[in-house]
Amino acid sequence: MDLHVRYEGDDDPDKCTARKLARFDLATLHRSDRAMPYGVVLNPHAERALSPADAERARDEALIALDCSWESAGEKRFSLPGDHRALPYLVAGNPVNFGRPMKLTTVEAFAAALSILGERDHAERVLSKFTWGETFLDLNAEPLRRYAACEDSAAVVEVQQEYLDRE
Repeated sequence: MDLHVRYEGDDDPDKCTARKLARFDLATLHRSDRAMPYGVVLNPHAERALSPADAERARDEALIALDCSWESAGEKRFSLPGDHRALPYLVAGNPVNFGRPMKLTTVEAFAAALSILGERDHAERVLSKFTWGETFLDLNAEPLRRYAACEDSAAVVEVQQEYLDRE
């Protein structure tokens, strides 16, 4: 599955997980919307949740993330072409936002999506470049397993609601 990033470059370059993925040829960075391929776009503002039903499109086309600071991640930034999908409830394993719900780095977003789409080995490979990578998978083992077993977006949202009700 090809990973592509619309790279804004407004985060600390030393902490940017997208740049590190690109350095290891695990993702392709793009500095303009026009350069982006069509595919499944990870968008926290999307109306539909990512589910295993999106796997074929992501494999055939691309899995896409936007890399920017949380302060500038508004809806206007997500004008990328493709089928937009939101990740379900997960907690961050990175040192900056550890344990905080939905404050994932770009690599965590990719790893979550890959796990949900049935590409667990690929998720482990991208996270292996980060000392805290395995922590993300450990923290989210149960929800990722349950989301990956869902048939479609509606089922993912049902499972997600169980986690939200616990908060």
